[in-house]
Amino acid sequence: MNRKLGSLLAATIVATFASAPSPVAAQAFTPPRGLGAATLGWQYIANTGHRLSDGYFRKAGQSVTSSALLDLEYGVTDRLSANVGIPYVFAKYTGALPPLSGLPVDACRCWHSGFQDFSLGARYRFGDDTWALTPLVRFGQPSHAYPYRGEAVVGKQLTEAQIGVSAGLRLAGLLSRANVQASYTYAIVERALDVTSVNRSNGSIDFGYAVNRKLYVRASGLWQHTHGGLRAGSVTGNPFPFPGEFNTPERSAERDRLVRVRYWQVVGGVSYSAGPVDLFASFTKYLWGRDSHNGQSYNLGATWYFDLSK
Repeated sequence: MNRKLGSLLAATIVATFASAPSPVAAQAFTPPRGLGAATLGWQYIANTGHRLSDGYFRKAGQSVTSSALLDLEYGVTDRLSANVGIPYVFAKYTGALPPLSGLPVDACRCWHSGFQDFSLGARYRFGDDTWALTPLVRFGQPSHAYPYRGEAVVGKQLTEAQIGVSAGLRLAGLLSRANVQASYTYAIVERALDVTSVNRSNGSIDFGYAVNRKLYVRASGLWQHTHGGLRAGSVTGNPFPFPGEFNTPERSAERDRLVRVRYWQVVGGVSYSAGPVDLFASFTKYLWGRDSHNGQSYNLGATWYFDLSK
């Protein structure tokens, strides 16, 4: 197996596990024909409050989420790969103030858990071993009718389709051990409450460096912009007083499905090659946001590689 490719795959998982339904979505380089990868990851998200519509930080409505992700990818050809994944999510409201949702699922301040959404995707790579341009498609479908009303729930229970493209370049010369990758996806999301579209754009850019044959480090930036959605306003009154467009109990209870989320996040990560397994870890910090959570996340996991071409 190509260990450089293995390191790239695991390092990209490090960079994107925090935000993407499928960690392989941002990879520009696809695995060779017959090479499979099974990833088991764990994530802990600490939401320390909310950034309101003008960026004001409201230290309230805190929650924590922990999840385990299983993702399988397979190289159908040297250029075409497919993947499927599903997370199991635990969520709990931890705020000291009564939850804005007013629902028992938050007021009890207890853990709730369940499988979230299936993700099925495919990527096709143009380019060679030095550069890649890789269109992608992905479909997300709720695994079952899990509860979605509240601040701390398993997920949004919304079907979505994504289209996008990733680009990657392995650098040369003094930076021959480095690579840079970037990605963009547009998600077409099922409407909730028939209120507004919550289609969104997501992007990432990351720089990775192979310290040696086993150790790989990476730094990344993650971005999201929701096209539509509702705004919470702000306690400062800009652009209108809090709770803004969440002016009914129904809208408030489905805040996370309806909100116009925008953010920038940064990620630092490392992966280590241990034979047929890559171990990875990363830390994500929320830098900037509007109508979004504030906080950080921690990620750990391993990717096992298997060759079915023989």
